[in-house]
Amino acid sequence: MGNELFSKLIPAAVLVITAIIEAFGGLYFDDKRTKNDFSIEFISLTILPVLVQPIIFLLIFSIGNIYFTKYENALAEFSIWWHFLAFLILDDMMQYWWHRLSHVNRIMWKLHRPHHVVEEMGVLVTYRNAILYYALMPGIWFSGILVYLGMGYAYLIYLPIKLTVIILAHSETKWDRFLYKYKFLHPLAWIIERLISTPSTHFAHHGLTAEDEISHPNGNFGNLLFLWDIIFGTAKITRKFPTKFGAWNRVNEPWYVQLMFPIIKSKDERSELHSLIQKDDYDPSINYKEYTK
Repeated sequence: MGNELFSKLIPAAVLVITAIIEAFGGLYFDDKRTKNDFSIEFISLTILPVLVQPIIFLLIFSIGNIYFTKYENALAEFSIWWHFLAFLILDDMMQYWWHRLSHVNRIMWKLHRPHHVVEEMGVLVTYRNAILYYALMPGIWFSGILVYLGMGYAYLIYLPIKLTVIILAHSETKWDRFLYKYKFLHPLAWIIERLISTPSTHFAHHGLTAEDEISHPNGNFGNLLFLWDIIFGTAKITRKFPTKFGAWNRVNEPWYVQLMFPIIKSKDERSELHSLIQKDDYDPSINYKEYTK
């Protein structure tokens, strides 16, 4: 547990440093972010690593130590490269499909919606999701199982790499612009933007409407690897950045509704979070033009 905590210090430091840079750039001092938004962001940033993931891992290890003791560290002798591959498939690829499902299934969308209603990007957006979205995420459960099977060392390396990539993909520092600026770096940019999530590809996912020909809200679902979008046909690469972000239904529910839905529901009948299923639900699989007809 101590080693896992240490492995989270690297992405935590990246997040803090990047957030400070963004703040000095004026990102968090406009009227697009409310106190409610900050509450959602800071609470969700804390709950996932401090509460949700440790509880899932503790539950898996408890069940394993009672019913499956002969499998503890059963795969420890396999090459660390096989361990990395296992995490890429059972954690990162599973998260790609979980993320993709949340943009198609109406109930899942309500759990993922806090991640998209904010009107500007930045590292604080990274973990804006309902608690249940993470509690049910297959990748976290599979990761716990893989660690129990003896892949803990690989996880200590894999986890900070993945978290750092995800955090920087949401960052307003837009680190990938450097690769696009100089022609001699374009071949490297071509490889990187197809391999991992970058601000350009992930900002497109958060764009308000595909009608700007940059945004791709129903694609670019990758977390660590953007390669999954390439493989499964949901990729869009433009090397440009949307200017408008958010979601169509912007009823501003209190932080506890957004994070605790469906245990706590919105009292506002206009809100998507008023009930699990309602007749006039927003369908996240349709585009802006269809939605506004």
